[in-house]
Amino acid sequence: MSLSLTVSIAKSLLMARFKQTMVAAVGVTFSITMFIGLLSFMSGLNDLLDGLILNRTPHIRLYNEVQPSKIQPIDRFKEFSHSHNFVNSVKPKSSKVEIYNYGAIYQALKKDTRVLGISPKIACQVFYNVGASDLSGNINGIDVEAENKLFSFSEYVVAGNLIDLKNTSNSIILGKGVAEKMLANIGDVIQVTTSKGELVQLKVVGFFQSGLKDLDNVQSYASIETTQKLLGVSKSYITDIQIKLNDMTLAPAIAKEYREIFEVQALDIQTANSQFETGSFVRTLISYTVGITLLIVAGFGIYNILNMMIYDKMDSIAILKATGFSGKDVNRIFITIALSIGFIGGFFGLVFGFTMSALIDQIPFNTEALPTIKTYPINYNPNFYIIGGIFSLITTYFAGYFPSRKASKIDPVIIIRGK
Repeated sequence: MSLSLTVSIAKSLLMARFKQTMVAAVGVTFSITMFIGLLSFMSGLNDLLDGLILNRTPHIRLYNEVQPSKIQPIDRFKEFSHSHNFVNSVKPKSSKVEIYNYGAIYQALKKDTRVLGISPKIACQVFYNVGASDLSGNINGIDVEAENKLFSFSEYVVAGNLIDLKNTSNSIILGKGVAEKMLANIGDVIQVTTSKGELVQLKVVGFFQSGLKDLDNVQSYASIETTQKLLGVSKSYITDIQIKLNDMTLAPAIAKEYREIFEVQALDIQTANSQFETGSFVRTLISYTVGITLLIVAGFGIYNILNMMIYDKMDSIAILKATGFSGKDVNRIFITIALSIGFIGGFFGLVFGFTMSALIDQIPFNTEALPTIKTYPINYNPNFYIIGGIFSLITTYFAGYFPSRKASKIDPVIIIRGK
């Protein structure tokens, strides 16, 4: 049987029971719409939660950590080399948190094609002076442009301008929690005490809010030059090198490599956020499980609708077989009907799913913890639409194949006698 004849007969049968056809198509449309809308929304929320950590965390962090010497003087004596030596009150070795030979390391990292970007940082412990009280906190000295490029720092600046941190000497961007405790406003001059006891005055040029309250209550940012002045160190003084890679999954292996080459501590993002990684995976798994379950449940409904449609068309099947159509021809006709319903319903499901996602994306979402987020987050991942479109065709194909296959084997005489 030719394809044109198959399509013509399928079209006639579809239009003969138009209401049933519409019900089946609406079932497909509804399931795909809800699948797209639900998965886009849940994935958007997951991306939002992931971004709170991942956007502010380097893939690899190079730093020096003050640790006790692994080899103690007693271990150097040959007569005690085969003994168990117990040493109490071991003091850290005389080393600094500064990364030695920073310039050479920076140049080597720039030549590494696996590295997406580098942002140096200086960690500085201070006390914020508030009248007679002192608040403990941290000031991170950053390369403003590199920090913004790698970690989208400007998105977390809720007041003021990030570039003022670079253009204004002795300036600082306070964490929102710190600013509230100090009752500081933009343009004010605050006073901090460094770990060496030095009193320094800094001009407030902005506030930032990361969404992590504990962090916002203690942390502030200044330029690298300003932080070096605070500590009274040279311009080559750097305590951390933050690295982002082209492929985050390579971080553990590359961190181990850097640890051996540069003789510094190297912490990869997977190790630093192992618990977070597990939580993110579980949330993503739940999102896909809910979405696929919704499609499967809808698939059974579509199967029942098409099964009843084919049962109601038994007289048409009998006529087709009586006029010379084979069982395979009948099967092919009803599969064409099912795929037509799947295609039409799936198409409108994708359109309505996108529309539903766009509407959710416009709903206001205001929270003090996330001031930069104005509406509910939506993930417009093309994979969701591909999965939904393919599933609509697969579901309707099998929903039409099994009942039509059974009906195609029935003797037309039995059908006519039954009528």
